Amino acid sequence: MTEITEQQTEDKSLKKSVLLVASFAAFLTPFLGSAMNLALPAIGKDFNANAIELGWVISSFILSSAIFLLPFGRLGDIIGRKKIFNLGILLFTVSTFLIIFSWNITTLIIFRIIQGLSSGMIFGTSMAIITSVFKPGERGRAMGINVTATYLGLSLGPIIGGLLTQYLGWRSIFVFLIPFGIVSLILIKKKIKTEWADASGEKYDWKGSLIYGMALFLFMYGFSKLPSVVGWTCLSAGVILAILFLIIELKVSNPVFEFRLVFRNRVFAFSGIAALINYSATSAIGFFISLYLQYLKGFDARTAGLIMISQPVAMTLLSPVAGKLSDKKNPGIIASIGMGIIALGLIMLCFINILTPVYIIILLLLTLGIGFGLFSSPNSNAIMSSVEKKHLGIASGAVGTMRMVGQMMSMGIAMMLIALYIGKNPINSSTYPGLISAMRTGFLIFSILSVLGVFASLARNNKQKKN
Repeated sequence: MTEITEQQTEDKSLKKSVLLVASFAAFLTPFLGSAMNLALPAIGKDFNANAIELGWVISSFILSSAIFLLPFGRLGDIIGRKKIFNLGILLFTVSTFLIIFSWNITTLIIFRIIQGLSSGMIFGTSMAIITSVFKPGERGRAMGINVTATYLGLSLGPIIGGLLTQYLGWRSIFVFLIPFGIVSLILIKKKIKTEWADASGEKYDWKGSLIYGMALFLFMYGFSKLPSVVGWTCLSAGVILAILFLIIELKVSNPVFEFRLVFRNRVFAFSGIAALINYSATSAIGFFISLYLQYLKGFDARTAGLIMISQPVAMTLLSPVAGKLSDKKNPGIIASIGMGIIALGLIMLCFINILTPVYIIILLLLTLGIGFGLFSSPNSNAIMSSVEKKHLGIASGAVGTMRMVGQMMSMGIAMMLIALYIGKNPINSSTYPGLISAMRTGFLIFSILSVLGVFASLARNNKQKKN
């Protein structure tokens, strides 16, 4: 009886530690992303960068994360998820330190690429670690708390990022983050002694990983360069390599991505598609709204940040509730309702202009936040609960990859529209009409995607396989 009690105490302690560390790490990247949106005008002024270059400050991080998420998720299954996660936190902290000393826009983008790689290591394993520790009946709540940490980062990013940028300069954002990385490393070392490697001993698919990375890079880079010849060429090459990747993965015994999960697991397939569409439709909203508030409305970084927190605050409040509810109710239905609310908010955003009152912007951001809060953790719960334990790393990587590829596609659409309406010209009063046109066109495209996402979310089965 004593042994059982001690074991239960140890399990409880491990669960708390894993959730604390994973949530701590989940806070860092979204905080940085939302803070960076507020810092873009200051970075542009500091480095004399145009709108397309500023877009790559965001996109380089997302692209790098997307390329490495899936391979590191699979590698974590084989050599240990905690090992990859810990290394990712270390690299994130080092790259954050290096960014402080960026001397031009090119070096900033290079350091952001390294930072994105580290993010791939963190988020390719974190969801799998949570799933390994928490049982199906309590998994949704744990994921809800983890997603809440993500949204807390999104909430505090505009406030703290805006204040730091306005009073101490944009580099102070990265100075602020370094202690968080150090504390995360200490927590991992002291609190988490367990390792998870459910696919230990299996061969790693290096060829598949390389082709996957090249395909994703060419596809996303080409997408961001549309409608140029270079854009179409890279996009086509990416599609060809993606087909080659599919053929190779179906033949190898231990693939970097188990396509049979997609073909045989309806819940996994449609939940992944729903996640991809959702992030494709929502990720560039912060980029557009930040430029809108600071350039067209004339707000400083601090005020713009205070306006923009309305969306992530709604996400933060709803995510734990939605996650817990998804343990009891069909997560697919909850996620579909959330996607429908997102579509409604985006449709209304299509009608904003320079004269739109600020309170309308806040109400629309709140609407989007409610929708996203209802969608994210139930959808992740549906994905992670639909696979076997040995595939948790792949599933975790897939969740993260859908998020990052969706974010990259969203930013690709935004950058393509800016290139069409503004070109390489700096953002000023003469290009404001082009900026508002790019925004409204972008919101229209995102609205259509969200409506499609509702159907993809509803298409999954009513029952999830628990493991």
